Amino acid sequence: MVEFSWLALLLLVPLVYVMLGVFDVQRASYGATAATRAAGRAFIIVPAGLSEDDARARAFEAARLAMKDQGMDLSSEQLKITCSPACLEPGSTVTVELDAEVPLPLIPDALGGERPAIHVSASHTEPYGDYREAKGTG
Repeated sequence: MVEFSWLALLLLVPLVYVMLGVFDVQRASYGATAATRAAGRAFIIVPAGLSEDDARARAFEAARLAMKDQGMDLSSEQLKITCSPACLEPGSTVTVELDAEVPLPLIPDALGGERPAIHVSASHTEPYGDYREAKGTG
């Protein structure tokens, strides 16, 4: 009985730690995917009369809320929005890319240095449409 208890403890603790890490990475991956999609949609459906900067602000806010739903923070450096050939013009596309680092759980800062992390990225491309009115010039 003693050997079984020790073996169970030695095997279950690492298994639980690995599962916690997998769950954190999965949560971040799902959040990044949802954030890029929400940001692309928010950028594309900007109301008439708003500028491209307003569309970028709306896209960032949509992405921030999607990441917040998964319990993660989003900074402006993590989100990149590019347009090809131009933003909010008929026939153009908007690409939203998000890069984030997910720190491994339960590692104290007392160990020094940077906490080990897993890189998570997502990308979403949203077409503006060939037969839409150009926006964002105001």
